[in-house]
Amino acid sequence: MKKRWYDYLWIASLAYLILGFFNILFAWLGLLCFFIPLVLSLVKGTKSYCNRYCGRGQLFSLLGGQFGLSRKKDIPNWMKSKGLRYGFLIFFFVMFFQMLWNTALVFAGAHSLRQVVTLLWTFRLPWHWAYHGTLFHPGVAQFAFGFYSVMLTSTVLGLVTMVLFKPRSWCVYCPMGTMTQLICKAKNHNTK
Repeated sequence: MKKRWYDYLWIASLAYLILGFFNILFAWLGLLCFFIPLVLSLVKGTKSYCNRYCGRGQLFSLLGGQFGLSRKKDIPNWMKSKGLRYGFLIFFFVMFFQMLWNTALVFAGAHSLRQVVTLLWTFRLPWHWAYHGTLFHPGVAQFAFGFYSVMLTSTVLGLVTMVLFKPRSWCVYCPMGTMTQLICKAKNHNTK
């Protein structure tokens, strides 16, 4: 089967993680992974982003499938449940809005910039080498540190489930996948 341009989007996901390691401001590019799936599901009423364009899903397929880093086991039923998917989506939103709140506090001058990446919402990793000041307000960097934390955490969760189960097991409970699925259901319900 001939490869198409979007079959190589895993490179963009990998490049994102590497660039954010060296310069945290590249974390802003991760917003594309938020807005593009939402726009596609709103416009097309399909999960075409998840099925075709998601570089992270492709990266997990490559590592777990072609490189054999996955046990290729079915995920447990509780991981497929609506309760886990919607619970994780709510948890994700809480963490996302907490990140926005911290960013707003830095913009308002109530807090100083924290050059930390929080992994799994618990472990604070110093990340000083990735930011040396710019012309931008420190709040811009604070958002980048928070957003990179979200993206790195979700990648680590995806890698763990890739190793333990099938390569794209993360996709079952991915917050973006859950949101796009809800949008598609609402859009397709309204068009009937």
